[in-house]
Amino acid sequence: MPIAVQHASLKDLEVLYEIEKGCFTEEAFFREQIAHFLKASDAVNLVAQVNGEIAWFILGLIEHHKKSCVGHVYTIDVASRYRRMGVGLRLLEATEEDFQKRGAEACFLEVRFNNLAARELYRKNGYTELGKLENYYARGNHGIRLKKKLKK
Repeated sequence: MPIAVQHASLKDLEVLYEIEKGCFTEEAFFREQIAHFLKASDAVNLVAQVNGEIAWFILGLIEHHKKSCVGHVYTIDVASRYRRMGVGLRLLEATEEDFQKRGAEACFLEVRFNNLAARELYRKNGYTELGKLENYYARGNHGIRLKKKLKK
């Protein structure tokens, strides 16, 4: 199955919003929040398409903290019928490359504490867990903040 990865744009907003709602229900970003990412000059937003249909997407931002520049992934979304195909990881790697090209020294992201499969996937791909985020998600669910040092 041929998969095309490209930068997301505002024309993708409605599709991204529908996928986001399907993935996260009550914790989903609002349409306006996704639009903010798509308009931001410091954003790295990618989509993966199958036969012209967006199946996966990732939204991230370049952030400056003191003297450092980092990338922050805010969401990785996969339409339900395209899960477990490895494309989410491919998008993450492409995002990390874009972050690095734009001067980021590290990549940060958050994941649910009880999502052991995702935590293990991130660990295998060079992420370290920095700490637990109490009540980070809806209904008192905890999160974990992760970091990966990007190559120079």
